[in-house]
Amino acid sequence: MDLVSTAYAMGSFGLGGAGGDGAGGSLGAFVPLILMGVIFYFLLIRPQQKKAKDTRSMLSSLKRGDKVKTVGGLHGTITGLTDTVATLEIAEKVRVKVDRNFISAVVAKEGTE
Repeated sequence: MDLVSTAYAMGSFGLGGAGGDGAGGSLGAFVPLILMGVIFYFLLIRPQQKKAKDTRSMLSSLKRGDKVKTVGGLHGTITGLTDTVATLEIAEKVRVKVDRNFISAVVAKEGTE
């Protein structure tokens, strides 16, 4: 026997001559895929969307006087803001401009220390 006819015979072995389970068998094949999709949603997609939403709200609520930390590790106080750029004072009379999207966290709000 060659390999192709053996594989064909093994594939039709469980069908029982009448054509198998029909639609019930094909639905059962999709249940594991559906379960994997649900698991991926709750373990990967949903937490990532929540973190992105929190980051957007943090960036939109920035104001002058907030102490922030950038992605690069700079700590400073916001002295100026535009839609895309934040000016940070990292030491006395030392100011740097950073892209607003590169602010990773607010360390302290204005007036709280």
